[in-house]
Amino acid sequence: MQLKLRFLGAAQNVTGSRHLLEANGAKILIDCGFYQERDFKARNWEPFVVPPNTINAVLLTHAHLDHCGLLPKLVRDGFKGRIYCTAATAEIARIILLDSAKIQEEDAKYKRKRHKKEGRKSPHPYDPLYTAADAENTFPRFSPVKYYKTIEVAPGLEATFCEAGHVLGSSVIKIEAKSNGEQRTILFSGDIGRPDRPILQDPVHVHHADYVLVESTYGDRVHQGRHDTKRAIADVINAAKKAGGNIIVPSFALERSQDLLYYINELLLEGTIPHMTVYLDSPMAAGITKVFKHHPELYDEEMKEFMQNHESPFNFPGLQITQSTKESKAINHKKGTLMVIAGSGMCTGGRVKHHLVNNITNPKNTIMFVGYQAVGTLGRRIVNGEKEVRILGQEYPVKATIAKIGGFSAHADKTELLDWLKALKKPPRKVFVVHGEENSAKHFADYVRKETGWDVEVPAYKGEFILD
Repeated sequence: MQLKLRFLGAAQNVTGSRHLLEANGAKILIDCGFYQERDFKARNWEPFVVPPNTINAVLLTHAHLDHCGLLPKLVRDGFKGRIYCTAATAEIARIILLDSAKIQEEDAKYKRKRHKKEGRKSPHPYDPLYTAADAENTFPRFSPVKYYKTIEVAPGLEATFCEAGHVLGSSVIKIEAKSNGEQRTILFSGDIGRPDRPILQDPVHVHHADYVLVESTYGDRVHQGRHDTKRAIADVINAAKKAGGNIIVPSFALERSQDLLYYINELLLEGTIPHMTVYLDSPMAAGITKVFKHHPELYDEEMKEFMQNHESPFNFPGLQITQSTKESKAINHKKGTLMVIAGSGMCTGGRVKHHLVNNITNPKNTIMFVGYQAVGTLGRRIVNGEKEVRILGQEYPVKATIAKIGGFSAHADKTELLDWLKALKKPPRKVFVVHGEENSAKHFADYVRKETGWDVEVPAYKGEFILD
């Protein structure tokens, strides 16, 4: 049996996840993600390595933009197959892709207007990468699947989706390729969550695989504990209240916003923080929060108990969910300490940019980061301590307090990733380390080699491997 695996994204970088498996004459694409790092964004515009109409199916691990964000482009360019994922992932992907299309259309319009005013031309197209209509044309191709139910995705290729514990509906995908009496199992981690996190069930351990693709976003570090995270959030809120300033939280609409609401509710119930107005200023996050309410079967026991005792962590006194642009702008005129949770999580677009403009120059205010900031993003530059940053075409001095809450990540750290790998009952033929910055991926690869003695590879972008 001969299989070929191509690494078309998230190879020695974090975003743009795309892996192409060729077996038994079929082509299966695992994830089709959007690049978010500035240095790699041009790749979003490049033609797909293989014609989209030759791809039999897409298997989607979860609905984060860096895993699903290029699906409308794939469909527009000729893909005719099915997109397999869990029902929750399908619901959330719909929200995220429509929001992405809207942002791209608005950004293209804004850029045309700004560049015309400045009398300059951009080397990049003024047209959006895809439109809302392109996104809508993608949704009929989704085929929801249940966890742990094996499905045939092409002749001789079966896939099983397992709980990844990363975000609602996220999956580890196990593919079994069968031909001429032989069988190979390829395991795609997607993004692995952390054990004992709020809301979701823990990641499932898989016990057999011939080849493994494992993420390494935090492959070079160990997270702080959950209680440390809660205490750090409380410290930031209490300090901001004392200073009389606002707290702006760039947050991913999927999972991070819901986790943050969960923690704030807990802190309020404990009396650890004062009551204040919390704005969830993200129609996308609000929509995704509704999806959470649709899928209580995916909650862990702690979340189920919380719901029984306190109704919902997504609804507490002082929480305001804004929908319209007018409501969002009105926040700027509110008095007193308040918290604004807005996307995008890496400050690459969305409403958070406008809140940064209105808050980042005031030393009383705090910008609180609760998620990973990819290289080259505005969020990464702020976290790295740049004294002045460009937002919406203008330079602003960074005078607000910058806080980064560690341990909030929905990604497993190096020891948790190793524990997940070590659940395999015998050594795989090879482990491919993906979805991490180059240093993080290589550090984790060395760590796995040292701890297990396994054959570990850090593939390069567009790298190809024959799996025998």
